[in-house]
Amino acid sequence: MAGMTLTEKILFHHALDWPVDHVKAGDIITIRVDWTIASELAWNGMNLTYEALGRPPLFDKDRFYLALDHTVDRTTLANDSRTQKLVQLSRHFAKEAGIKYFFDANQTIMHTEFFRQLVRPGEIVLGADSHTSSHGGMAAVAIGLGGADIAIAMVLGRSWIQVPEAIRVHYAGRLPFGLTGKDVILKTLGQLGRNTVAMERTVEFTGDHLEDFSTDFRFTIANMTAEFGGLNGIFPADGHVQRTMQQRRASEFRQGGWWFAADADAKYLETFRIDLNGLVPQVAKPFSPDNVFPVQETLGQKLNGCFIGACTTTEEELILGALVLDAGFRAGLKPDAISPDYRIVVPGSLEIAENLQKAGLLEIYKRAGYRINEPGCSMCLGIASDRALPNEIWLSSQNRNFHNRMGKGSIAWLASAATVAASSFNMQVTDPRPLLAQVDQEKWRRLVAPKSGLPAAVISQPSPDRSTHATRKAQRNGKLQHVLLKGRAQTFGDNVDTDAIIAGEFCHLSDMQEIGAKAFYHFRPDFLQRVQAGESIIVAGEGWGCGSSREHAAWALKGAGVQAIIAKSFAYIHKRNLVNEAIPFLIVRDEKFYTAVQDGEPLEVDFVNGTIAHHGKIYHGERLPQIMTGIMGNGGLIPHVRQELAPVV
Repeated sequence: MAGMTLTEKILFHHALDWPVDHVKAGDIITIRVDWTIASELAWNGMNLTYEALGRPPLFDKDRFYLALDHTVDRTTLANDSRTQKLVQLSRHFAKEAGIKYFFDANQTIMHTEFFRQLVRPGEIVLGADSHTSSHGGMAAVAIGLGGADIAIAMVLGRSWIQVPEAIRVHYAGRLPFGLTGKDVILKTLGQLGRNTVAMERTVEFTGDHLEDFSTDFRFTIANMTAEFGGLNGIFPADGHVQRTMQQRRASEFRQGGWWFAADADAKYLETFRIDLNGLVPQVAKPFSPDNVFPVQETLGQKLNGCFIGACTTTEEELILGALVLDAGFRAGLKPDAISPDYRIVVPGSLEIAENLQKAGLLEIYKRAGYRINEPGCSMCLGIASDRALPNEIWLSSQNRNFHNRMGKGSIAWLASAATVAASSFNMQVTDPRPLLAQVDQEKWRRLVAPKSGLPAAVISQPSPDRSTHATRKAQRNGKLQHVLLKGRAQTFGDNVDTDAIIAGEFCHLSDMQEIGAKAFYHFRPDFLQRVQAGESIIVAGEGWGCGSSREHAAWALKGAGVQAIIAKSFAYIHKRNLVNEAIPFLIVRDEKFYTAVQDGEPLEVDFVNGTIAHHGKIYHGERLPQIMTGIMGNGGLIPHVRQELAPVV
């Protein structure tokens, strides 16, 4: 038998009542969960699940982490009733449940504080946000799921997962000074593509010189594994991880975790090599994070705004951005005189802001015309008070540049904080390398954590929990009823993301009919009318439902009256959200089907047998795992879990 990957070892170690001495891709296992995490925007939906379960006690109230970051800034919090409702809902729950790790508005971006202070190697983290993958930078298996999955894991202390296939991305060579994790992951996306080789798989990152990759650097790469399409991204635990833990405020999180390593004969579908030697700054053009070009091919692009922030922008990137600005001042550059609303920097936490203030770096940003905002998602999501106006072009260090991402009609370009900083002088895309060459590298080394050189303790063999007490009684899987769905096709292309299905500005809604009315509101305004007129079967390409974990995307489809979705592949989180809402879907690989089916043509879908009839020809879909059909047969995740929680008669 082949050895296990790092992800497989961690999953195996957390497996409950698992009878064999390993796990492999395709196995469906119940896992013990170390942490569940969420934001106030996610809690809005999670609270509906929690309410439906009867608001039971949490499995471990000290292992649920809640941070208010998506919709909040001082202006929005003071004036927007929707944000006030979301915040009060979260505050009420935090008090009700007595949770220990509650971070109120504008204290931290959700993932920042958790990564820096709490997560440990070898842990399993499930989060109601697609960028939960960030915590693979600390050698944890961290997976984003929909809110219902997280609410139930929060209550039960466990979840289920199908062990993913694995790929390895190996970084060869060494980076020039000033190139960051953002440049590396953009290069990776540009070379390998979004929602392609990583789709629904674990991505294990290795390198010739991982000693050059700080945990901040790894955080950025793992964070944007969500854009890559991976279920999770993970780096091995080493001295950098150990040093990050040693610098924490709480002594209990300065040690512990499980320090595993992939076996030498671990099975990977493929290993992809990314050459870092001589890498240049990377820029992603609209409207996809894999639409990547070397910076020299984008020079001179005029910009309306520059944003440095969001969860993917770490303290190290913020430091480097300030040093680039300082080098620009020393070179005689002066920022164009524009409104402060068009240069914005957002530190990821109050601690980071304090560190930057002490180092004099916030003053550099202010001198360069930047408005410094309190911690939060800010421009990245474009649903609080700061958002781009229609047709405005922004260069941003965030992680997504989808249509309308920074506000309705916005046009987002992506780059590292250093590139954004260099470009903000004249408000056009600029190569940061001439300024990086003038940065005092000794000062840089003083400001960032030194290389650790500490050894990593590696446990060679994980040990699963073979007891059955934690699984209570077996779940009663439902049986799908034979229903023949008839409707007409409404066709889409590849990589339709959840931002397109429902924009973030509508994720405060809780009424299913209201949510359905906002489906594809900006992307396809006549979507609802077409569904109501009978075009109720979606036919799409690769990567349907990629992007954000928002279960509102599934609710929007359900509320609009969509009968079924047929696609070549589905993003993992969205697929689970469809299962949880018992929305029929089929994975069909046959290219002839997609060539044949046109908008408005009639289809008959036999979901139980997995077949589709189109003009007398039958096409076949893939069989879904029993756990999925069982949940759907029970009417969705909430009634499925209610059965488990019900007293045995």
